[in-house]
Amino acid sequence: MFVSYKWLQDYVDLAGVTAEELAEKITRSGIEVEGVDLLGEGISGIVVGHVLECEQHPNADKLNKCLVDIGEGEPVQIICGAPNVAKGQKVVVAKVGAVLPGNFKIKKAKLRGEESNGMICSLQELGIESKLVSKEYSEGIFVFPHDVVPGADALAQLNLDDQVLELGLTPNRADCLSMLGVAYEVAAILGRDVKLPEPKVITTGEKASDYISVSIEANEDNPLYVARVVKNVKIGPSPLWLQTRLMAAGIRPHNNVVDITNYILLEYGQPLHAFDYDRLGSKEILVRRARDGEKITTLDDAERKLTSDHLVITNGIEPVALAGVMGGANSEVRNDTITVLIESAYFTGGTIRKASKDHGLRSEASARYEKGIDSKRTREAADRAAALMAELAGGEVLDGVVAVDTLEKTPVKVSITLERINKVLGTEISNEEVSAIFTNLKFLFDVDNETFHVEVPSRRGDITIEEDLIEEVARLYGYDTLPKTLPVGESIPGKLSDYQAKRRLVRRYLEGAGLYQSVTYSLTSAEKVNQYALEKREPIRLAMPMSEERSLLRLSIIPHLLEVVGHNLARQIESVATYEIGSVFLSQANSELPEEKEHLAGALTGSWLTPTWQGEKKTVDFYVLKGILEGLFEKLGLEERVSYLQARVEGMHPGRTAAILLDDKEIGFIGQLHPNVQKAQDLTDTFIFELSLKDVLEAEVEEIHYQPIPRYPSMSRDIALVVDKAVAAGDMKKVIIEAGGKLLRDVTIFDLYEGERMEPGKKSVAYSIRYSDPERTLTEEEVTKAHEKVLQAVAEKFDATLRA
Repeated sequence: MFVSYKWLQDYVDLAGVTAEELAEKITRSGIEVEGVDLLGEGISGIVVGHVLECEQHPNADKLNKCLVDIGEGEPVQIICGAPNVAKGQKVVVAKVGAVLPGNFKIKKAKLRGEESNGMICSLQELGIESKLVSKEYSEGIFVFPHDVVPGADALAQLNLDDQVLELGLTPNRADCLSMLGVAYEVAAILGRDVKLPEPKVITTGEKASDYISVSIEANEDNPLYVARVVKNVKIGPSPLWLQTRLMAAGIRPHNNVVDITNYILLEYGQPLHAFDYDRLGSKEILVRRARDGEKITTLDDAERKLTSDHLVITNGIEPVALAGVMGGANSEVRNDTITVLIESAYFTGGTIRKASKDHGLRSEASARYEKGIDSKRTREAADRAAALMAELAGGEVLDGVVAVDTLEKTPVKVSITLERINKVLGTEISNEEVSAIFTNLKFLFDVDNETFHVEVPSRRGDITIEEDLIEEVARLYGYDTLPKTLPVGESIPGKLSDYQAKRRLVRRYLEGAGLYQSVTYSLTSAEKVNQYALEKREPIRLAMPMSEERSLLRLSIIPHLLEVVGHNLARQIESVATYEIGSVFLSQANSELPEEKEHLAGALTGSWLTPTWQGEKKTVDFYVLKGILEGLFEKLGLEERVSYLQARVEGMHPGRTAAILLDDKEIGFIGQLHPNVQKAQDLTDTFIFELSLKDVLEAEVEEIHYQPIPRYPSMSRDIALVVDKAVAAGDMKKVIIEAGGKLLRDVTIFDLYEGERMEPGKKSVAYSIRYSDPERTLTEEEVTKAHEKVLQAVAEKFDATLRA
């Protein structure tokens, strides 16, 4: 909701409160003000000019030479290219030295040999969006529709010295979708009165009931319908004050009658519609549900097919409006309209929401009906519109209103004690302070022995229970003035569970390692749902999916991370390292609800180390990713229990993929995408992993046992073993550890060779083995004896020989 600060002053005295201060107060009371926009910010040197002479430029067909009085003695010559400039007009002039939006400065210039001392401006050149400029001035300069004095401040005339507050309203505060609603809110905050409009309708001797009758078939959808008739209107532009107020609120001016209905929409929050009475085609208004297959052409010239779920306004035979959403083209107000039928009605929100959604028509009117309007303003709004049409369009208002009213609206009454208010808020607010708050809110109430019996005004449909009244007291008392307390108890109020603490450690480690966290959809498509799934289950389909692309609950995180990588690569971000911790959803045979398992997945591509003047470039490969995971398992105390086994996974490179095992149970995989997959998705070499985080974090870990730093030196032996290519290096490492006995401390693989001078089908794997004893210094003989056991074991198990 856009709220004009100057317009708001019509209803509330804002003396001593700037727009910025008001925004702060409104925000602190519970409605966020997302910004305060000074309409003419950055503009200076703009005045009213009077075009005294206008003739064609002697050297240019599309330019005009104008003599303009800008209220500073001698008139100035300005060259203007607008097609609608003419003698006698009052226009907007940017003088020499003026500044326009974008810091565009106006200087003296010569255009085709003729001097130009300024610029005659369009509204767009003053920073007003094209979609808000009336069609009359959408192309060309703006011409003041009324008499103004040359040299006067044009920004003030155009209301561009106004400030607009943008309110970010939550759905429950539909009362503030109107200027009067905002006025009540501001008056309550400032402790001031609200000045309401008092429409004075002067009627003729003719009766409206002689011109129109109203009947309603769908009373549940439309319990209140009010019609007024205004004759002899003269269609034309609205006065400038009305146009500028609409533009400040984000609405484009059209003509005086349509603008008045939009003005009332903003002022009262009551949507209105103006029908051309003579184009209505009958003297009857019938409100009913549409018939299946019935059609209407709306004001946007689109033919729309209706169903029985939609509410329509008809002339007794055919629809003339889609109720609460948009009028029909067959009864719209045009330049030759003479008699106007004003519709002011109360429609139920669900019906309007259905029509708005079905036809993709979300209008200012439908938004208000959906959230709920104040039924007490329906008649007042019709009277206000009729009075303005008489004043601004020269119309004659017929006597009386034609209405159908079956609305039963009993006042909402809520009672609450002072004790409960203070108990919930932790305050000691007095009886008088609460009474003052309810008085400022313009709530009717009685106090009986510190119990408040409040009658909620119809404009505040959000207040129905005790807690709503407590909220009203709290926000006007001031959230920042509520007392602060700390929880008390015998133990610490709360802490992270072991699982949560470990999950936080995982995030910190991965981000410290250079990976960025991603958060992707839990929904995927039928094409991707089974890709890279650790457990194959029947996918779970949503009952009402947003689209086929988001119709199934995911079984793997990897497909979405690949989308993240592709998105970045498409934007020339060539190095990507990202991870996600999220749930996958596994169907269960005997349960409607799926089993949720938390997984950890990652994807890396591009450079791992960016080259510097003294360093080398390091691209991501299998071992970079494996090293990251090994560091993570070490952080979690699982490094000795995790192993890797060559594996084949659909969509993965057959020679660069491994299963991840925890205590010999497979918990995930790691590897490179298959080249065909990379090519299909326009990816560079991409390395990924996914594992069951639940299994990792719930694994029992022994307490850390510290050992003293060794006092005695260790001895190392390096061996290069020649084995068949099919032999896994990890399997050999296990045998070495078993054979090394109690003297062996650690084993590290440091080289793999499969090049020249190697027998076909063979490979050389090099290990560094370290021996030590914490109690003494080992002798050469002891180490040799232990080492020979190692060599014997690998020879027997794998037919391994020492490389020459």
